[in-house]
Amino acid sequence: MGLTATATFKTTPELKNRMAFLAKETHRPTSFYYNLLLEDYLEDLEDIYLSEKILADIRSGKEKTIPAEEV
Repeated sequence: MGLTATATFKTTPELKNRMAFLAKETHRPTSFYYNLLLEDYLEDLEDIYLSEKILADIRSGKEKTIPAEEV
């Protein structure tokens, strides 16, 4: 097994119960599904939120752009 780290976060009781039910019914640990969710969606979230930050930085002048002709 690879290296692991512990992550703690708060969620709603409904989501926690749904995850526990899924884990119980499929005989897998909840950590399996939490990791699956992170692997599947973290890159998308990074793309969305980091792009929004870069756009805000460009608009505020903190980030410079390069014209296409110079590339």
